[in-house]
Amino acid sequence: MDNLLDTHSLLWYMEGDSSLSAKAKSLIEKDNSVNYVSIVSIWEISIKISLGKLQAKTPFSSFAYYISYNGFQILPVSFQDALVVSSLPFHHKDPFDRMLIAQAINNNLRIITKDNMFANYSVSLIW
Repeated sequence: MDNLLDTHSLLWYMEGDSSLSAKAKSLIEKDNSVNYVSIVSIWEISIKISLGKLQAKTPFSSFAYYISYNGFQILPVSFQDALVVSSLPFHHKDPFDRMLIAQAINNNLRIITKDNMFANYSVSLIW
């Protein structure tokens, strides 16, 4: 099964932050799986930086390079993803996380996240 990195997992991996669990790091670096970064996470990061709520060590202008360098694939949002979001129960209120959940469901991906709220949905989680 391939992986979808939650926004914090992406940031922690790119910045070598010890907050990323050893299990998550190992799965990200495993050779036989594909790691996806949702365009939703890129959008979330850009919003948080512009609002002054996020100080990333890596300049935002370099994110595309680091995503490519690490072999991550960008996952676009589809109409089908939006349909799934429209039917998700409101266990999790964050719109970015709800879209990640929908994308994981649609694309049969496990989510690498520390967020316990994701467990309220029918998705595979790794931490």
